[in-house]
Amino acid sequence: MTTPAFPDLKQLLNEKAAFYNRPFFIETDPISVPHRFSRKEDIEIAAFLVATIAWGQRKSIIQNGMRLMELMDWQPADFVRNFSESDLRPFARFVHRTFNYADLEFFLFSLKNIYQEHGSLEQCFTKPYLQNMDVKDAITGFRRVFFDIPHLPRTQKHVSNPDTGASAKRLNLFLRWMVRKDDAGVDFGLWDAIAPAHLYCPLDLHSGRVARRLGLLQRKQNDWKAVEELTQNLRKFNPEDPVLYDFALFGMGVFEDVNM
Repeated sequence: MTTPAFPDLKQLLNEKAAFYNRPFFIETDPISVPHRFSRKEDIEIAAFLVATIAWGQRKSIIQNGMRLMELMDWQPADFVRNFSESDLRPFARFVHRTFNYADLEFFLFSLKNIYQEHGSLEQCFTKPYLQNMDVKDAITGFRRVFFDIPHLPRTQKHVSNPDTGASAKRLNLFLRWMVRKDDAGVDFGLWDAIAPAHLYCPLDLHSGRVARRLGLLQRKQNDWKAVEELTQNLRKFNPEDPVLYDFALFGMGVFEDVNM
């Protein structure tokens, strides 16, 4: 890491993370959708689907996430386990940017296959993770299982692959929601097998811009190498919970003047 642009960088990150990692953050964030549920599998499925469409305007993401839950009668786990082809007719007009009904149909069938054949979403991430204790392996291993049934090539772009250099922002965001655990009440901390220390920071335009301004990231592209560089630098400040600082970077990027 080069000389930070702000000498008290750790203090700044801790203060901003503490400010944004609070319940008020939930209301205007896509994580508000899975927070409508209390049952573990409902939370997992809602979180995965909403994280999948988490790009673009946050208001639109939340609206479309709520629409998906409404179409599943606010019982996502029961719906995924038991739906038939005819139950998908009301979903036919769903679209979020480039994620359309064809993609959604596959996602639902793949989730159904996962719960029938592999036990749970959690197992599909934790099993490959435990081989080398690497969250990158968790993502690529999950992706192999997810696309194990017939699918359209176009749908693959909606589940990023870090092996091809993608930043996998939405999957890293989903894993932050599932793995991080503290008393703030924002992230769920439902999955114990994956260590928060091994998570990678979700990287998007907002967090990337702030990270570069703060001297935490030198790489210009928002790709997997940038994710590794940023996360490695954040681990220097908090080795046990580096992605806590996602709250700081994202919050400063969306709600504040980056130049401070």
